[in-house]
Amino acid sequence: MLPTYNRMNTINSRKIWSCRNPEKLLILLVVVSFCFVCFGAFFLLPDNFGSDKVTRIYKHLKDAPEIFLPAPPIKHGDNDEDIHMINDREKLREKISNEMGSDILEKPETAKNERDVNENVVGGASSDEGANNNNNAGDGQIKPPMQQPEPGSLAAINAVKDATSALDHQIHHSEDKDPVTRERRNKVKEMLMHAWNNYKTYAWGKNELRPLSKRPHTGSIFGAYDMGATIVDALDTLFIMGMKDDFDEGREWVAQRFNLDNVTGDISVFETNIRFVGGFLALYALTGDPIFKEKAQYTADKLLPAFQTPTGIPYALINFRTGSSKNYAWASGASSILSEFGTLHLEFAYLSDITGNPIYKERVNNIRQVLKELEKPKGLYPNYLNPKTGKWGQQHMSLGALGDSYYEYLLKAWLQSDRDDEDGRQMFDDAMAAIMEHMIRKSQGGLTYVSDLKFDRLEHKMDHLACFAGGLFGLAANTLDNELSPKYMEVARGLTNTCHESYIRTATHLGPESFRFTEGVEAKALKSQEKYYILRPETFESYFIMWRLTHDQKYRDWGWDAVQALENYCRTPNGYTGIKNVYQEDPVKDDVQQSFFLAETLKYLYLLFSDDSLLPLDEWVFNTEAHPLPIKNVNNLYRPVSATVPSQ
Repeated sequence: MLPTYNRMNTINSRKIWSCRNPEKLLILLVVVSFCFVCFGAFFLLPDNFGSDKVTRIYKHLKDAPEIFLPAPPIKHGDNDEDIHMINDREKLREKISNEMGSDILEKPETAKNERDVNENVVGGASSDEGANNNNNAGDGQIKPPMQQPEPGSLAAINAVKDATSALDHQIHHSEDKDPVTRERRNKVKEMLMHAWNNYKTYAWGKNELRPLSKRPHTGSIFGAYDMGATIVDALDTLFIMGMKDDFDEGREWVAQRFNLDNVTGDISVFETNIRFVGGFLALYALTGDPIFKEKAQYTADKLLPAFQTPTGIPYALINFRTGSSKNYAWASGASSILSEFGTLHLEFAYLSDITGNPIYKERVNNIRQVLKELEKPKGLYPNYLNPKTGKWGQQHMSLGALGDSYYEYLLKAWLQSDRDDEDGRQMFDDAMAAIMEHMIRKSQGGLTYVSDLKFDRLEHKMDHLACFAGGLFGLAANTLDNELSPKYMEVARGLTNTCHESYIRTATHLGPESFRFTEGVEAKALKSQEKYYILRPETFESYFIMWRLTHDQKYRDWGWDAVQALENYCRTPNGYTGIKNVYQEDPVKDDVQQSFFLAETLKYLYLLFSDDSLLPLDEWVFNTEAHPLPIKNVNNLYRPVSATVPSQ
C-alpha cells in the first residue's frame, strides 16, 4: 500500500491533466508569457548589466536631422521672443513687485567692464597700443574669471555666433595701419598661394610636393599613402588668410576622400596627432563645421591602441589597419620619446571637451601623472622612457630634438585650461628652473643658447628646433607675474636673438639645422649634416610671439629679412624647397615642399605682419604644428558639450 501523500499527489496530478483542451492552452499561454517577461527583463532591457544602448541611441539622435527633433517654440512680436516666455516674465515681475515693493536693484552692466579688462591682457592689444605695451613687457596680467553660459543654451549659441562674427571681422579687417607692413603681409599671402597652387597641380591628395620634380613626395614621414597631409596642414592657414575658394576645395577633399583604413605601414603617433588631429580641431574651432570634429575623433580613435602599454605611455608607431604598435628600435632600448608622447595633451584634452567622451583626456592625464611621479635627475626630463617598465632610458636631455614640444605643452595646457591645470604650470616652472641652471649658457660673445646635456656633459650645440623656446619663455613671462617673470623674459630675448644671429651669419640668411658654440665659433654649424634648412618655422614662431608681447620693431624687420631669403633661395617656379647648405651662395635644393611650411612657417610670418586682433594670444594657443586651439572659458569658439559618454 502506497503512502497517503503519494496517493494524494497522484490524484491531484490526474485532476490537472484531466482538464479540457482550452484550459490546457490557457495555462500554457500564461507560462510562456511569464517566461518571455523574465527573459526580456534580464536580457533585453538596456539598463541591465551596464549596457550603454540608451546612451548610444541618445548620442545618435542628438546629431540627427531636425525631422527627429521637436519643433522650436512659436515666436511672436517685434523682439522675436516666445510669447509664453514674455507672459511668464511679466507675471513674475508683478509677483515680485507685490511682495517686495518697487525698490529692486537692476542687474549691473558687466559685459563692457569685462571687455575693458580683457583688452589689457597680453596679446589682446592693437598695434596702436604697442608703445604703451612695450613698457609692460614681462609684467603679465591675469584675467578675471568669466561667467560662461551653459553649453547648448540659447546664451551659449548666441555667444558662439558673436564670436564667429568677430573672427570673420578679424580675418578681413586685420591689416596693420602701416602701409609697408600691409605690403609685407600681402607678400606672405602670395607665397602661400604659390605653394598651394603648385601642390594642387602636381600632388593633389598626396602628402607633399616635390617642386623641382613636379611630382608627389613619397618619401615623407607618411610615405606614399594618400593622406593629404599638405591639405590638412594648410587648411586653417587658408582660412585665416581669407582664401575661401581654396579652403572650400580642401574641405571637400577632407569630407569625401580622407581615410586611414587602408594605411598599413607604421605611422608616427606624434606626427599624426599634431598635423591631423590638431589640424581638424583647429578647423572645427574656427568654422564650427561638424565634419572636422568627426574627422578629428576618427583619427584620434585610430591612435588609441598605441596607449595599450603597462604604463599607459604610448608607443611611437602604429598600424592603422591592425592597431599594432611599437617603438623605434634606435630609441634607447626601444623607449618612447619625451617630445612625442608628451605632445598629445592639447589635442586630446580639447577633443574630450567637444565630444563629451572622457577617454582622450584620461589617456593624456595618465601620461601627466606618470611623469609627475617619476624622479627627475637634477630636475630634468631625459628624452627616453620605457613604456613597459616606466623607467628612464639614456640620460640625454634636450630642449631641441626629442624633448622640445613636451615643455611647450606643459605651459600651453595650463593656458588652454584657462589656468586651471595648475600641475601643468608647476611642472613647467620646475623644468625651466632646472634647464636654466644646467643647460642654458652664454657664449664668449654674449649669445644666450640652450645646449643638449648628455650624461652630465654639455654639448654646446643648439638645434634649430629649440628656437621656438624664445617665444615659449616670453609667453611664460607674460602670463604669470611672479619672481620668475623677469628672468624668463631675459632668456626669451636672448634665445630669439641667438637664433636670429644663426640666420644672418650664413650666406643665405637662413638658419642651419643646428649650430655650435666653441672657442672660435659661435652660432655656426660645423658638420655637413647640420648645415641644411628644410623650411623650418621655429625662429619665425619666436619672432611672432615676441612681437606680440613687446611690439619691438626689430622682430618684424628680422621676419622680413627671412621672407626675402626664402624668396631668393627656396622659391622655384613650382613651389618652395629646402636647401642643403645655408652657407653657400648657390645652394643645392632638396626638392621637398614640407607640409609644415604651409601650416607653420607662412602662418607665423603672416601673423607677424598682421594686427594683434587676429588670433590674439589671450584667446588662442597654437599647437606645435601652429594649429590654433581656443582657450577654455575665454574664447567662445571653444564649443564644449555638456553630455558625456562612458570611456572605452
